[in-house]
Amino acid sequence: MVILDFIYVLLMLIAGVLGFNWLMGYRNQNITLDLDERYIDLKEYANAVKAELESQGKEVEYKGNRLFVINGKQYHLIERNVSMGGVPLQHTILQKV
Repeated sequence: MVILDFIYVLLMLIAGVLGFNWLMGYRNQNITLDLDERYIDLKEYANAVKAELESQGKEVEYKGNRLFVINGKQYHLIERNVSMGGVPLQHTILQKV
């Protein structure tokens, strides 16, 4: 009975980690960024994302409506607000279209 409880807890832990990674956008072909500032205005946010990606050496073009072309591939901007140690963090996910 103890072994079954251990296996159950282990499976729940693995499911929790995989679920968190899926929610935060850590998947193949996604680009994730954590910017230093929080942005409310989409235009300022898109410019900050573009500047960060260009500083990483990527070719970036913002098409509008949360759509970016990065190194010739299209990505859609997804924003997540996550609490890290009680401080809200704006987590940026660029998901390949």
